[in-house]
Amino acid sequence: MRIVLVGPPGAGKGTQAALLAERLAIPHISTGDLFRANISQGTELGRKVESILREGGLVPDEITVAMAADRLAQPDAGDGFLLDGFPRNISQAKALDGMLVEAGHKLDAVLDLEVPEDEVVKRIAGRRTCRKDSSHAFHSTYRPPLKDGVCDVCDGELYQREDDREDTVRKRLSVYHQETEPIIDYYRAQGLVSTIPALAPVSEVTQRALDALPERAA
Repeated sequence: MRIVLVGPPGAGKGTQAALLAERLAIPHISTGDLFRANISQGTELGRKVESILREGGLVPDEITVAMAADRLAQPDAGDGFLLDGFPRNISQAKALDGMLVEAGHKLDAVLDLEVPEDEVVKRIAGRRTCRKDSSHAFHSTYRPPLKDGVCDVCDGELYQREDDREDTVRKRLSVYHQETEPIIDYYRAQGLVSTIPALAPVSEVTQRALDALPERAA
């Protein structure tokens, strides 16, 4: 199965991508992982990305597409994959189509995780991270610490990251609506899109996604 997972920030794409990939026995390929892998391996593309990110710039489509093409050419992706964070815009979607046609493949499904915008803001803006250990994560509503502002695990100070602030979240959502959301209509015209209501327990969302896949994938 060759699947693209889309949805706004805070929709739970990373969580669902990992679960679905495991259930379907296909690799979970995320843009963030591609960037980090190329940077850590010191590839030519990785060095370019590292320089761009260090200066606060946006990684150009051609670099992202090149990294994705290289990853999709790896043996473990030969029988399928689940893409998370790629394609991010129409240009990248068309590039992916070209890669697949060249390889004699096609996408089987596009899963669109749907979460109300106010819930997205609530999910992200409520995050609190421990200064001592960023893996210690809490939420002001869904997983509050026992003592306000203090990590339950190590007594470190809990803080709100800059990119988790409400105004930043709404800017990220605006970018998503402008750049990424159009690929849903692009793929809908190809009959590939299934919209998955994602305001539910994780396991329930996973099952909804599996149920939405073509018969041979479920």
